[in-house]
Formats: sequence, structure tokens, C-alpha cells
Amino acid sequence: MASLNELKTRIASVQDTMKITNAMYMISNNKMRKARKTWQDTQPYFSTLESVLALALRHMPDDDAEHSLFDQRSDIPESERKTGYIVITGDKGLAGAYHQNIFKMLEASLKETPNNQIFVVGQVGVHFLRQKKIPFDVNFMYTAQNPTLGRARDMAYQVFQAFHHHMIDDVYVIYTKMINSVTMQTTKTHLLPLQPESVKGIEDPMHSEFELYPDPKSVVDTVVPDYTVGEIYSALVEAYCSEQNSRVMAMENATDSAKDILSDLKLEYNRARQASITQEITEIAAGARAQKGN
Repeated sequence: MASLNELKTRIASVQDTMKITNAMYMISNNKMRKARKTWQDTQPYFSTLESVLALALRHMPDDDAEHSLFDQRSDIPESERKTGYIVITGDKGLAGAYHQNIFKMLEASLKETPNNQIFVVGQVGVHFLRQKKIPFDVNFMYTAQNPTLGRARDMAYQVFQAFHHHMIDDVYVIYTKMINSVTMQTTKTHLLPLQPESVKGIEDPMHSEFELYPDPKSVVDTVVPDYTVGEIYSALVEAYCSEQNSRVMAMENATDSAKDILSDLKLEYNRARQASITQEITEIAAGARAQKGN
């Protein structure tokens, strides 16, 4: 059995750890709520963009869909296509299996495509790729904290340039989608080239017929870049929310485990203290009997 001083030290250590995990729980919970509110505030704008784009595509002949981001490049064989992956991770650990699930999907995806280029977001992803000696675009390294539209536009511009100059032919985004406060899902979505049939706007029968000025093609050329920026921004915010939610759950579990360990240590401490008191009483009684016998 451990001594009383050792048990006191362990109890104090667990209490300090529990304070840290509880503080991280509250901080991550607050960050998640703020990010979720930001995403909800901007979602109507991007939903409207998608609806306008879907409407313009329906009114535009197939032959006029000449925007570079719709270029499927079907003439390039599958074995020669260059694939880009935007991998969204976090900047810190202590988030349970959040990062492990992303890295598993990335490694599985890299095995399926021969020519790859990786664009990474988050310091944890950078450390993982360097540790695994997987090459990535060193000019495309962004923090995962507090995603903004400006950052999404900057990221989209770099990806657009690589796609436009045929440095990549397909672009996927690997991130964690937040289904609800309990369920999160690691997802791989196809970003480029855009496919007209994948653009699904909100049907509004009252506004299904109206004139697109100056013409549907001009509307598509204007809306497509912002629509793609919205896809990246949505992935950034969802990933950030998922990271914070994973950390909330991990810290909550850690705090609960610390409480259980603390309860066991206190019980052991009380037993050791009772045994020490009993031993002292026994020694005193034995000494008293010895003195009485003398």
C-alpha cells in the first residue's frame, strides 16, 4: 500500500489535471458555439447562391457551360489524372480520434490515385505528413483556428490557379462533418471540376421563372467562384466545429475518469489513514500494557 504522502501527491496531481480538462471543456464548448453560430448566419447566403446557380444552369444550354471550373477533362486517362486533396485538420491534439479518422481516410485515398498533391490546413496535419514523409504544398499552410471567408477565398484562389494551369485535374476535400452534437463523420467531397447535376438549389415555385440579367452564362461565370468559395468555407467551419466538439467530448470523458480515479485515491487514502491510526493506537496500548506489567 502506498504511503499517505504518496497518496496526497497523487490526489493533488489528479485534481490539477481535472481542473485543466474541465477548463479545456468549457473553452472548446464556447468556441464550438461561436463557430456554429457563424456558420448558421452565413448559410442562407450560400444556399441562395446555390439556388441561383442551379436556376442559371437549368436555363442555360449545355453547350454554353464553358466555365473552366466545369471542365471535366474526360480526355485525360484515369492513370494520368492529377488529384489534389484539401485536408482540413486542427492545430492542437487532445481531440479523441478526430485526427486519426482523417489520416486514415487520407492514406486510403492516396492509394487509390496515382498522382497526388496535398493542400493541408492545420498544424497537426503538417506534423503528420512530415512524420510520414508525404510531400505536400508548403505554400498552402493555413491555421484551422477561427475560419473566415477571406481565408476561404485565398485558399480557393490557389486551388483555382492549380486547376486552371492543369497542375491538378480533380480536387477533393477531406474533413469532418458535424451531424449533431454527438455524431461526427469524416467525409471526402468532390470539389472540382464542378458537375452541374450536383448543384441542387432550393425549389421555389413562386420564383421558378424570371429573367437572368444579362444572360444565364454571365450569371454562372459570376456565381461559380463564390459558390466554390462557399463550399470551402463551409468545410472549414464544419471541421472547426467538429474539432471543438471532439475535444469537448474527450475532455468530458477525461474529467469523468479523473473523478473516478480521485474517488478511488481518496478511498485508498482514508483506508491508509485509518490503518495508520489503528496501528498507532495498537502501539500505544501495547506500550501501556508493557509499562503496567513492569
